[in-house]
Amino acid sequence: MSRTDGITDGCFTDLPAWLRSGDLLVVNDTRVIKARLMGRKETGGRVELFLLRPLEEAGVWEALTGSNRPVRVGGQVVLGEDFRAEILARDGERCRVRLHTPDGDVAAALERFGRTPLPPYIVASDPDEDRERYQTVYASQPGAVAAPTAGLHFTEALLAALAAKGVETTRITLHVGPGTFQPVREENPARHVMHREWFSLSGAAAERINATRRQGGRVVAVGTTVVRTLESVADEQGMVRPAEGETALFILPGFRFRVVDLMITNFHLPKSSLLMLVAAFVGMDRQKRDYAHAVTDGYRFYSYGDATLLFPDHGERP
Repeated sequence: MSRTDGITDGCFTDLPAWLRSGDLLVVNDTRVIKARLMGRKETGGRVELFLLRPLEEAGVWEALTGSNRPVRVGGQVVLGEDFRAEILARDGERCRVRLHTPDGDVAAALERFGRTPLPPYIVASDPDEDRERYQTVYASQPGAVAAPTAGLHFTEALLAALAAKGVETTRITLHVGPGTFQPVREENPARHVMHREWFSLSGAAAERINATRRQGGRVVAVGTTVVRTLESVADEQGMVRPAEGETALFILPGFRFRVVDLMITNFHLPKSSLLMLVAAFVGMDRQKRDYAHAVTDGYRFYSYGDATLLFPDHGERP
């Protein structure tokens, strides 16, 4: 736990002690899909497709391809029995593909033939077990190609303990894309083009968030995906509106947070947009202090790493 006046080490199960009755936990209920597809060209060469996001036309996706020789536009990739991909357009490794099944049920075909896109540093053991480990306990809306990792720490028992403390929970959806983990390569970070991710904030969730703020409770965002979603739809007074669409919000130091009061997040890598969001929330000096402490004390980074509860640099709302 990190505040301006110091750092407190503890276990994630201590979270109820740091929150109070009337606070609202906002979680991202996206579910990781089986976005990795292994197939073959009609000529026999191996091809890997990594689905990034569905496009407006049914069955059409943006994807990454991997093969010894690029698949030509118009070419077919056999992904499984009665399951094929047609390459509609390509730009380097990126392409648009149309997924074909006889019954049009692409979701069922992905479930049957796809693989969960675990980060490369995670060595898969049992595929079914790994698929469930790489999901939050409240994951329900399929569409992400990476997990909202701050939420992986929660268990049903911990959520029940928070509810018993008077901490409510509401859900938003943001389908995490691979761009989340891309480093910022621009010398001037403000020139970095942020990836776009689809989100949805329901009327019920918006009302719960606004009611919490009116009643003096704190909005606790579980992960940077929740922060980006809420701050994308907040007005100047910190009230949010129901919305659905894409966000490309890039939060840098100097950003004025309007709705998020506390944030739970994992430890992020250098030169990432996620680390810059954290710096915006707690300030550069505190971020350096917190990360030096994390490294010295052996905290874990990456998707299955440790998490921290961040209190803002600008102080809590009265």
